[in-house]
Amino acid sequence: MRVMFAPVMTDDSAPPTQRKQRGGPRKATPERLEKAAWHYLERYATSAANLRRVLLRRVQRSAQWHGTDPDEGAEAVNAIVAKLQRLGLLDDAAYAEGRAVTLHRAGHGAQAIRARLWQKGVDADTIEHALERLREEAADPELGAALRYARKRKLGPYRATGRDANRERDLAALCRKGFGPEIARTIVDTDDRAALEAEADIQPGPLEN
Repeated sequence: MRVMFAPVMTDDSAPPTQRKQRGGPRKATPERLEKAAWHYLERYATSAANLRRVLLRRVQRSAQWHGTDPDEGAEAVNAIVAKLQRLGLLDDAAYAEGRAVTLHRAGHGAQAIRARLWQKGVDADTIEHALERLREEAADPELGAALRYARKRKLGPYRATGRDANRERDLAALCRKGFGPEIARTIVDTDDRAALEAEADIQPGPLEN
């Protein structure tokens, strides 16, 4: 007598909703997505578009692992983002202004700030408004950012020795960072670093040891 065995369905051959999800992501239900959004905002300042991208990645993983509907997940994400905007917890203008100040203090010029905010999904008008506010609050934000970067990298007047030998290299470093040639030359060729720092209203910086 011939014994017939029914085929065994493995996790790989089972439909997505029937697979064992050991170690995989949890289903992206609206409740879990909203909880994830709140948790993210507790840890990071962000834009609406960036938070949407973060949540949509959860939706896509859930669709791949659990067979959930990505369109329904996207609708839930849009509703969550809209809710957080109404509550004032997602404010692209405030985020852009705060981020612009932080990046400026770290030595980033307008071009670099613009690129960083654009990557986070902030629209062009909001970015330009943030840069305008920065220009209103700082004596010369582009010069100040370039000086901070030169200080950090010990370029030009922040070198104790070898300024002439490294002039072209220092100019190139500032230009690669997004600062214009005129500002780069002003900093690298200055004979009065203290005057430039005073003009940009930044604290005097040390020379290279």
